[in-house]
Amino acid sequence: MTRDVREFLSAHQDVLVEELVGWLRIRSVAGLPERAPDLIRSANWLAAELRATGFPAVEVWKGEAPAVYAEWCAAPGAPTVLIYSHHDVRAAKDELWEETPPFEPAVRDGRVYGRGASDAKGQIMSHVWGIRAHLAATGRDAPAVNLKFLVEGEEESGSAHLAGLLDDHRDRLGADLVVFSDTLTWRADHPAVCTSARGMVMAELGVSGPLRDVHSGAASGPAPNAAVELARLLGRLHDDKGRITLPGFYDTVAEPSERRRAELAALPFTERDWLDRSETRSITGEAGYSVLERLWVRPAAEIISMVAGDPVGVTRSAIPAVATATLNIRTVPDQKVDEVAGQLRRWVAEQLADTVEYDLTIARETAQEPYRTPDDLPALDALAVAMHDGFGQPPGRMGNAGGGPAELLSRTLGAPVLFFGVGLPEDRWHDSDERVSIEMLMNGAATLAHLWSRPSALR
Repeated sequence: MTRDVREFLSAHQDVLVEELVGWLRIRSVAGLPERAPDLIRSANWLAAELRATGFPAVEVWKGEAPAVYAEWCAAPGAPTVLIYSHHDVRAAKDELWEETPPFEPAVRDGRVYGRGASDAKGQIMSHVWGIRAHLAATGRDAPAVNLKFLVEGEEESGSAHLAGLLDDHRDRLGADLVVFSDTLTWRADHPAVCTSARGMVMAELGVSGPLRDVHSGAASGPAPNAAVELARLLGRLHDDKGRITLPGFYDTVAEPSERRRAELAALPFTERDWLDRSETRSITGEAGYSVLERLWVRPAAEIISMVAGDPVGVTRSAIPAVATATLNIRTVPDQKVDEVAGQLRRWVAEQLADTVEYDLTIARETAQEPYRTPDDLPALDALAVAMHDGFGQPPGRMGNAGGGPAELLSRTLGAPVLFFGVGLPEDRWHDSDERVSIEMLMNGAATLAHLWSRPSALR
């Protein structure tokens, strides 16, 4: 079967790439009202692709953001698998893209460049062609498992309406297993099964000093400076050991097990390789833990943006009345969104100087709880075997530093979540020149073709 899968995919590689390039041209940007028609176009494009694959039931659910639902349940007695992903993409600043405008995709050096190439349209295309390869290699008229797709259209803006969508269509979405495809694997030459994803708490903090911007020559010295006070506060977010200083933040954070530490330590890693692939200058973070442990089993807090004064254009030499910052806190299993939100609120109230006022907004509707796949889930071993077949070597084990609605899907549908993604850390998600390796798309499709041929292992 491995030979048949490979021959089919090799013969259709150019078609896969051509289809992906066509889809990437659609500007399905999340959160921009002017792009709402493009989101519908993107959903309709995928719906047509799934119908062409053979799915007998395909629908576009409009709502707040168009989601694509499809089902192919023609295997009585076999397990039902729901594949989750998203077709919306992040906004892109065209001027930052070096050679390829974000929505004029190009193929070069074995990669497809364009916004959404890896996050996550490329991952969906691996699924589509994995099903086609599965059918071609087995000679079946329908997949050996019952398959459903749910590809939403607002993941990049926080999946605010996904919970309502799941509730509204609960009778259609029943499944024994959820395959979550919006994640990374470790390296092209050393894949890994992802078994966890961190949660996320987003917050925006606005600090107000003077009643309006005031000329520094008139009030500098006695006037409170919103930017200074915000910077002081954020400078205390971590201690000198890299630990987050919110009181009680680590109370429920468990130490990684020896098994987990051994799994992560078994992955090929060097600091130089990591710096090159992540395009960062140095390694920071919580002391006492390896880089991979900091990424996948420890929480983190980042300042995503800071704005004050005159960030663009000629400065007015004025003391800013308002300074704002966006914070992103990544949580790990046993931490709860509501508890972390409360810790952040108390910390800001205690730490911020009383010479300024502030407003702290926590985006509760887009918060995400962390999730870890149960260690004893048989589908984990089935995926490892399928990845061995698809990539040509046994995979390791890893986590995902980002988040997603995995916990929401599992809790609402009553099914465990299995992660599978073909993205790489060097794919530049959310950045300029986003890209995906064609080899990874092919290996991912081959993996899925083998996975669907093992229905008994997916129960």
